[in-house]
Formats: sequence, structure tokens, C-alpha cells
Amino acid sequence: MRRLTAGLFSSVDGVVESPHLWQFDSFDPELGAGMGAMIERVDTVLLGRRGYQEWAGYWPQAAADDPFGSFITPVQKFVASRTLSGALEWTNASLMPAPLEEFVADLKEADGGDIAVCASISLVRQLLFAGLLDSLMLMIHPVVAGAGRRLFEPSDPVTRLQLQETSVTSKGNVLASYGLRTD
Repeated sequence: MRRLTAGLFSSVDGVVESPHLWQFDSFDPELGAGMGAMIERVDTVLLGRRGYQEWAGYWPQAAADDPFGSFITPVQKFVASRTLSGALEWTNASLMPAPLEEFVADLKEADGGDIAVCASISLVRQLLFAGLLDSLMLMIHPVVAGAGRRLFEPSDPVTRLQLQETSVTSKGNVLASYGLRTD
């Protein structure tokens, strides 16, 4: 079975939206190496509509030597959307042909490498609460963002997690991976 993973940059106060506004100089070589190790195993990416539209407008024009750009443009991408239709313009991007949870459950059963959820807070939440997300990595930067969308909402159900792995980088980022607790 393929693993479904997600990684989000987070502030200490839980903001995961628009990390470019509060990440400052905390992106360090260890964080880059960790992201590189993650994308080595990924051959399929899941995106929500908003994330797809933002990234499709940026990454195809990114510098050829950008490590993430050279990964994200050619990789197979599936987009969850209720409003987009037809063929998508970005290389190797297509709409999910079935409802999200059904499509992802089937995709996990197919052959291939890891599947990563990128650029979508709502997909990460839906897949976590559906029991389909195998690993959620929070890359917590040493900053209080103050404002912005957080991953979890007050109305979310109590959900027990299990720490899978943790490390601290030279610039004080805490990388913490969690999975659903199964007992």
C-alpha cells in the first residue's frame, strides 16, 4: 500500500497559511534536506483547487535549477475541485475522477511511490479525519504569525495522534511527524 503524506510549514501559534509572510530566514539546510528526502519518495501529488491555481501560475515559470520546481512540474498531479472542469493546463495535472476519499483510497491501493498532499489545508484536514493520511509533518518555525488560517478548527473532533518522528534544525525549526493513533 502506498503512503499518503502531507507537510505544512507552521508558526508556533499554528498558522499554516501563507508561510512566505512569516517564515523569514528560518528556512535552513536541514529543512531543505528533509524536504528533499520527502520528495524523493513521492511520485504523485494531490492539490486542492486554490493551491493548484496558485502553484500552476508560479511553478512552471520557476528557475530551472529550483529543486522544488524541478520536482513539482513534471510529477503526476491530481486536483480536487468542485468548480474546475475539463483538461488542466499544467503539465501532468488532471482533475480527480471520483470523490476525494474514494479516489485517494483507490490511489493508495495502486502501485507507485508515496503520495503527497501539497498546498491544501482543507485536503490535509479531510484526509486526516477520514483516516487516509499516514503521516502529517509540521515544520514549526520559531515565530508567532498572529493572523492567518490554522490547520485545525474549534469544531474539529477530538483526534488522537501518535508522534512518528521529531527533530530540531539549526535555526530552531521543529519538524514533527504525526500519524493517527490506532489503539
